[in-house]
Amino acid sequence: MGEKTAASRSQRFQLDWADYSKVGLRGHSSSTHRVDVAHRTDTGSLYRMLTHLVMTIISADRPGLVQLVASTLADHGGNWLESRMGHLGGQFAGIVRAEVSTEQADELVNALQALEQKGLRVIVHRESETVEAGAGTKATLEIVGQDRVGILRAVTAVLTNHNINVEELASERVSAPMGGGTLFQATIRVLASSPEELDLVQSDLEKIAADLMVDLRLHPTE
Repeated sequence: MGEKTAASRSQRFQLDWADYSKVGLRGHSSSTHRVDVAHRTDTGSLYRMLTHLVMTIISADRPGLVQLVASTLADHGGNWLESRMGHLGGQFAGIVRAEVSTEQADELVNALQALEQKGLRVIVHRESETVEAGAGTKATLEIVGQDRVGILRAVTAVLTNHNINVEELASERVSAPMGGGTLFQATIRVLASSPEELDLVQSDLEKIAADLMVDLRLHPTE
């Protein structure tokens, strides 16, 4: 009886895997993919116990840094989800979010931290749980003006006073046309509790724009 039950389970697993392959891995060679089965649900579906990692990286800029991180992730079963990277002041820095099966997480973290021996510093943070996207109204704030000390301090003070969350910020200094000095420009993606709150933010930004000598444009985004 035990042998028949084991054989039946094995047969059901093979059928489930065949169905999964047709749906999830269509068009890919099975030799390049692996699914770690952590548990079987009551319905017989397959899933992995995953650990999500957020890592910051920094190194003196040189060719091959991204490939070094990507190879380390792939070699230890990690999946690259999203990232922001760039070259700043001779350094290459970025933030990467990845996922890996829980049973391989420690091995991957150790491998990433060992990259410091190759001149690439990686700081890894494990997500304790899935964070849902915040509810509210998304908007984009664009800043352009003559470069000066304190622009972001003044602008972000307004955002903080209205409990506006900064989700993404990108900024740079560029040469103004016709030899007009140096411009500071930034794009800030924010999340507000309501459209009405954005109206209040816009009003307060208009009050500081003249003193800062900058153009501030706030508009809702999808």
